[in-house]
Order: sequence, then C-alpha cells, then structure tokens
Amino acid sequence: MDGTVHIVTGGTGGLGSATARELGANGATVVINDLPTQETEAETLAQEIRAAGGTATTDLGDVTNFEYTEALVASVVDEYGRLDSIINYAGLIRDSYLTKMTDAAWEQVTDVHLRGHFGLLRSAARHWQTNAEERSDGRAFVCVTSPAAFGNVGQANYATAKAGVLGLMRTAAAELDRFDVRVNALLPIAHTTMTDSFLDPEEYPPEKVAPVAAFLASEKAADVSGCTIRAAGDSVGLVSNPELERVAFNEGGWDVDALETRIESVFGDEANRSRTDLRPERN
Repeated sequence: MDGTVHIVTGGTGGLGSATARELGANGATVVINDLPTQETEAETLAQEIRAAGGTATTDLGDVTNFEYTEALVASVVDEYGRLDSIINYAGLIRDSYLTKMTDAAWEQVTDVHLRGHFGLLRSAARHWQTNAEERSDGRAFVCVTSPAAFGNVGQANYATAKAGVLGLMRTAAAELDRFDVRVNALLPIAHTTMTDSFLDPEEYPPEKVAPVAAFLASEKAADVSGCTIRAAGDSVGLVSNPELERVAFNEGGWDVDALETRIESVFGDEANRSRTDLRPERN
C-alpha cells in the first residue's frame, strides 16, 4: 500500500485506531478523522504510527456536516495529490425501546451513521469521478454496518441507520463502478466501548478486524465491490443480499380471503411466519 492515502473516520475508537495502525504498517499514509473533542487522542495515535515508521496526520471535524466532508476530501487531495480510500467508523449509539425513544436519540444516531456515510461518500465520489481518466488504479469506500441492520430490540435508530448504509453501499457500488470505484460494507464483530458488555476482548479484538478493512481499501481487493463482509475474530465471511424467498401465484390476482386460504403457500408454515425473535450478534 506504499504511496496510497486513506482517511479513517472515527479514527480514535477501537476499530478506527486499529485500522489506522494496520494501514500505516502496510506503508499507507493515514489521515485520522474524529471530532475536535478527540484532538489529543487523534494526535497521540498519529505520533504512534509515525514512531513505528508510518505516515499519519489528523483532520478533525464532524462528518455529519456536508461542508466539512467536502473540505476534508479537498484538503487531503491538496496535501497529497490523491485519495485512495475512506473507511468510515464514525458512530455512536443511543439505545432505547421504540416507544421511549426521544427525537434527539433518533436524530443523533441516524445523522452520524447514515448522513455521515452519505456526505463522505458523495464528497469522495465527486472527486473520484472528476479524475477517473487520470488514474489507472481503483479507489475504494468502505462503509461500516452492523448485525443490528437485521433488526435488534432496543436499537430502532441504530438498526435503521445501519440497514440504510447497506442500501447506500449497493447503490453507490453500481453507480461508481464505471469510475473504477469500489464500495463495500464491513460488518465487524469486535470488542469496543460499544460492545464491552457482551464481547470477549481476547476473542474479538479490533486488531483482528483491521486487516480486513485494510484489504478492502487496497488494490488487493480490486474485483470486490457491492459486498457485505463480516469480520469476527478469526473468521471472515460474505453476507448475502436480501433475496426473494417464496412465491405463490393466484390466477386473476389475490384478495384477502384467497391470501388467508393459501397462507401456507405464501408465507410458509407457522414457524416461518413470525420473525420477531431477533437475536443477531451485536456490534
């Protein structure tokens, strides 16, 4: 990854810092982004990467601010002459049952996870589109999703945002393919401050996810795009896209009574119809 330049947002968190170190160790230049409140942590991490022989700088700001994401991309390109990838870990949780969730809890979580992904991706894509003919290699955007995207009790805001990230990823991958831009989603299972209560730090350290993120950001993944990749401990897996599971036909169309009469052919047996026991791995 020598000579390449990568932005890691949420860079002072467990996954962000592990990924920044991994990129630096592989010869990449790393731009560490986080909120201005994390200035000390961001600079300490950058110094650590530099001390290990890597190249790292910081750029502090809020990724939910569209003006900032445009400025972030522009400043990196101005400084280094290129931008090879963005890996977006910026996030937070504000868990609550649906009936008790506040407006603020909904907006804060959907803003940082979904608006933040959109702003960063749009800003990077605009730059990559304009210089596509000048580059012989590809560029990459690594979204970050969660098992909560499949549904998780007490996380309506987080689940919605992380499911939305997957729709954004698939759409962007299709739109940007002609510009040699790869867009994938990383689904990490790792011990962080967000998962401290239920994941073993020895079995699921962020350092085991970091090489997967770095791989997706590199040219070694040149033919991987539009995919959701799960990284958990010693395992790496490909998560399937939603697909049509069952189909039933009724000549002339359906009415309410016909659907009731043929409920099993449409929805399957009783065990298949109720899918409310949501217990995904959490992150």
